[in-house]
Amino acid sequence: MSLERESSEEADALDPFRQFVSLERDVLVLSVAMFAFSLGFQMTSRYMGEYLYALGATGLVVGLFGSFGNVISAVYPYPGGAISDRIGSRYALTAFGLCSTVGFGVWLVAPALAGVSVGPTSLVIVAVFLGLVLAQAWKSFGLGATFAIVKQAVPPSRLAAGFASTETFRRTAFLVGPLLAAALFYPFGSSDGGIVTAFQLILVVAVAFGALGTLVQHRLYDPAGDDIGSEFEGVSQLLADLRALPAELRPLLVADTLVRFANGMVYIFFVIVVTRFLEVGLSLSLPVIGVLDLSPQSYFGVLLGIEMLVALVTMIPVARAAERVGLKPVVAIGFAVYAIFPILLINAPPDAAVLAVLFAFSGLRFAGLPAHKALIVGPAERGAGGRVTGAYYLLRNLIVIPSAALGGLLWDGVPNPLTGAELFAGDPVVAFTVATAIGLLGTGYFLLFGEEFEAYQ
Repeated sequence: MSLERESSEEADALDPFRQFVSLERDVLVLSVAMFAFSLGFQMTSRYMGEYLYALGATGLVVGLFGSFGNVISAVYPYPGGAISDRIGSRYALTAFGLCSTVGFGVWLVAPALAGVSVGPTSLVIVAVFLGLVLAQAWKSFGLGATFAIVKQAVPPSRLAAGFASTETFRRTAFLVGPLLAAALFYPFGSSDGGIVTAFQLILVVAVAFGALGTLVQHRLYDPAGDDIGSEFEGVSQLLADLRALPAELRPLLVADTLVRFANGMVYIFFVIVVTRFLEVGLSLSLPVIGVLDLSPQSYFGVLLGIEMLVALVTMIPVARAAERVGLKPVVAIGFAVYAIFPILLINAPPDAAVLAVLFAFSGLRFAGLPAHKALIVGPAERGAGGRVTGAYYLLRNLIVIPSAALGGLLWDGVPNPLTGAELFAGDPVVAFTVATAIGLLGTGYFLLFGEEFEAYQ
């Protein structure tokens, strides 16, 4: 499958929308799949911290959940990339989509297990953890496949624009999903019971979209354009692929790992900062409708919508700008936004307008993602884009695994394992400040040592 009929043609960042309207099959299928799974995962993943809190989890458990997600993010991409290189994107992404849909279903029925204890915790918490194993399949297993599709579809000097095309569809779902979640949270208020009920409705929507995306992929994908690589040869091939990562990726990998470690420390707590730390909602007086009072949970969805709107507006112009100034400056700006946002958020006043501005600023980090992806997959040989991407993310995400758990410890406190007394009382401000310091270290490293992809020099 290809995003364009001829790989030699230049990628127009607006082509997916034009081709969607004209119902060109391969683009329609890719677009529907990206939209369906991105909407489902974005609606759910950004609220998982709040869902866990409402189910009785502590800050440490929320942090451990984030680190468990990091384990999956580390383990899935490489085998997913190898599978997609071997069997093609149609069968690979269809299987991954089915797994994600089942995972959303596990999250949906999890509250029914709340009365069952498993050691020191509840079976509902265990079910939420296990559901993540399935729910993240399309996003993480399918990572290499989506990178490889773009790699084989556009010329090297237009990779950023090609990724901007697919990211535009994905981020459109990231805009719609949180706004839909905000609407579903609106009638239920801020009680834990209301939060659980609202989130179950969100999961019903996620299951429906996941089933639609899976069906569309299986029935309509045209695999004729897939580059099929060699058969996966096991651990020896994994080690060989890790050693064979292009040299220009190494500084990017170091910097990206530091920035993502920093973001991973606090990412799952963003919703908690808005809903339980700052407790910021929004009250609006609208013509005809009257007074509209948004709970902090609903307003968080609005904030995510603002974040994605900025990302969508800036992504295409920034991808075009990268063709003139290079990929490195654009990626560095994205890293800087990742680094600075946590300390700005945790020190923000409990004011709805201030948070809106901050989340708009956060949207700028997504503007650099097409350039970042181009910098990763650009040096890869044709037919190996999935494995190169998988190997890169495997290394990065393995190191990032403990980040959320560390953030949870700094947020919730560190007990003495021998006496049970508190070694550190826990402070959200400390957790977010440490995250920003690590993120700035990664940004500085990339500015000093990062290399430009030769097609953009």
